[in-house]
This record gives sequence, C-alpha cells and structure tokens, in this order.
Amino acid sequence: MAGLFQPAAGVPGGAAVALDEVEISILRSLAVQLLELIGPGPGADEAGGEQDPLAALMADGPTEPPSDPALARLFPDAYGGPGAERDEKTREAAAEFRRYTENDLRARKREDGLAVVRTLDSLAPAGEGGAVLTLTPGQSRQWLGALNDLRLAIGARLEITDDEDGDELYALPDGDPRKPMVMAYLWLGALQESLVETLAP
Repeated sequence: MAGLFQPAAGVPGGAAVALDEVEISILRSLAVQLLELIGPGPGADEAGGEQDPLAALMADGPTEPPSDPALARLFPDAYGGPGAERDEKTREAAAEFRRYTENDLRARKREDGLAVVRTLDSLAPAGEGGAVLTLTPGQSRQWLGALNDLRLAIGARLEITDDEDGDELYALPDGDPRKPMVMAYLWLGALQESLVETLAP
C-alpha cells in the first residue's frame, strides 16, 4: 500500500490503507475539527456530554441556513443553491424541510466523524511510527462520508466554488498561507477517490 486505500485482506468488502504518524495525526485533528464545527446534538447537557435520546428525538431543527460558509456547504438548502432566486413559498418549503431533516443529518455526520476518530485511536503501531488502518464495509461508508464532509468544509474555507478555483489553488507557491490547507484538500480527495474505487463492485 502506498498511502491510498486498497481492498483489505481477510475483510470481505473492507478497505485498508498504510498511514504514518503524521498522517494519522492530521486525519484525527481534521476529524475533531469537523466534529467541533458540526457541534453537539440536541439534548446534550450543559457540559456537552451525553445526549438525552428523547430530547434529541423531539427537538425541531433550525429553519434558517447556517451563517458559517463551511456549515452552509455541509447543510445546504433543499431548494435552490446559494444566491438562487426563490419566492416566499420556496423559502418556506426549504425552511420546513430543514426543520425536520437537519438534526438527523447532523447526527449522521457526527457519527461519521466519530468513526474516523475511533478507528484512528484503535490503531496499533506497525513499526517506524506507522500503522495499517483496516476498515469494515460499514466503517468504510462512514469514512467516505467524513472524507467528503472534510473536503466540503475545507473547500468552503478556501472559497473553492468550481474546478477553475481549485486549479488556481493547486499552483499556489509554498509561501502562501493557504498552501497547507490546499495540500490537505488534495490529499483527502485522493484518499476519498481510492476508497470509492476500492469499494466499487
């Protein structure tokens, strides 16, 4: 393995990737930042601890899109994109849809992020500071979700809106302060693509 996902030996439908200590640290840090961005679920106590399942079930979600551009990319409006011309009826429909779906979507994204942290924390060193991460099919789906969310959030921070913007960022000089984020964006994209190819029938 050369730092990209491949089929996991002995785990039907699973995937595996060799990661060094730095890669593990970066992936874990990004996943934790994603969890902080998404925030705790409804029903979490004051200290942000365990959630009350009944409170979470009964809680209505927000009706307005997030003001943070990264969150807006993770939780877009159901009808029309950013800046789209929408009449009052369409705005009301989007608000109602968000109210009943965003909490569930946040919960799923939170679980995907937690799965990344948990699997990385369970790694046993494989010598010279690296390890081989092996994912079950279920974990692979969660990783796909988290990798996609990380790229969306980083893309929003970098203000990548189309392929042309991305192409310009790829050629940034080393001294540009955005360069590390661009490198993370590209690396996550390669991981995501290799995981999709690994899981494809």
